[in-house]
Amino acid sequence: MTRAFVRLSALLGLTLTLALPGCKGDAGSTTIPLETDSATTDGTDATDTDAGTTGAELPDYEQPGPHPVGNVRFTVEDSASSRSLLVEVWYPADASAAEAAAAGHPIEEFVPAGADRDRFVDLLATADDPGTRRQTSSAFAATAAAGESWPTIAFSHCHGCTRFSKFSVAERLASHGFAVIAPDHEGNTIFNALDGDNAPLNGEFLATRAADVRAVLDAALDPANMVVDAAVRGRFDATRVGVMGHSYGATTAGLVAETDDRVRAGFIIAAPIENPLLPGPKLANIQKPLFFVLAVEDNSIQEIGNNILRNNFTIANPPAWLLEVSDAGHWGFSDICGITPDYAPGCGAGTRQTDGTPFTYLDVGVGRSMVGAYAAAFFDAELNGAEAGAEFLTQGNAYATIEAKQ
Repeated sequence: MTRAFVRLSALLGLTLTLALPGCKGDAGSTTIPLETDSATTDGTDATDTDAGTTGAELPDYEQPGPHPVGNVRFTVEDSASSRSLLVEVWYPADASAAEAAAAGHPIEEFVPAGADRDRFVDLLATADDPGTRRQTSSAFAATAAAGESWPTIAFSHCHGCTRFSKFSVAERLASHGFAVIAPDHEGNTIFNALDGDNAPLNGEFLATRAADVRAVLDAALDPANMVVDAAVRGRFDATRVGVMGHSYGATTAGLVAETDDRVRAGFIIAAPIENPLLPGPKLANIQKPLFFVLAVEDNSIQEIGNNILRNNFTIANPPAWLLEVSDAGHWGFSDICGITPDYAPGCGAGTRQTDGTPFTYLDVGVGRSMVGAYAAAFFDAELNGAEAGAEFLTQGNAYATIEAKQ
């Protein structure tokens, strides 16, 4: 949620008190390590005694899991809405893909060849580093890991962003045995933002975005759908589905969690699900586990938005978690932080939205790794019943506090 959300915040800020309850917990002792470029291991695989996980030992969510990561893409034509949705999938790959995944590929290859890729390459030339990652840690079209179907996470990107804006988090999840599916929301991508024809940030288009996610889930969960790439067709588990979203995508994920019975849990990043600025989902209607991530220095949704987000945690049906990340900005968990000035707050030098003083944002690699770790633990606990994941969610770290209600 960028300029439009801030303008609405300014208009309504006088009528919305900032005294909504804050919910910080005590920091624990876990330290989330700096991000590494590799999201793969040697690809070894074994059976674990902990429910829902793989590997010879209990999972270390702060590190890549036992699987190399593959990724593929395909296009879903939603006849109900006449929308064309380019979809990216990250998934656990066979051990033979370990070397290719470690090498990765340039992120401009996420963009189909043509004028838009050329524009994206130009953006990369001047983008903040390390705010914008240049190379993936996944192997394109890699052979999928053998075994059972995967728990599946649908990701919704932010306003004027892209399906691969959180590919670090997707890679972390895939390395721990999940599949992540992410559509470009047609008319609401970074290229629409560059062209000045971005879709509106309102309740009507929110419903359109939620329909995009449902259409992509419909396609992926149908083992006979020939649109889905053969490398992953039939591997998505319809009984273990989660949603995840950032900013406008967070609210989108909330609406999908409210309206789609297939969804069992939601991971919400840097925006409220329910708020008076954007008509949409109601937390009272969501009887599913929710994990909220709040960037304390979020100068996109600002303190008013953060207080609404804190209140979301307060009124959410349990179980729910709230992770408050100190010194983090709105784009500080993203792989495109700083790719344009609109996406700059969150990496490098900035001004605190809480008191207006200059400071340096939390290292973006730390932010991405932290969110990836908590996402992997949360979905392992809620979709796989993993006790290790549930235990991880009780721990804060050197950069953040966490509060839970059961």
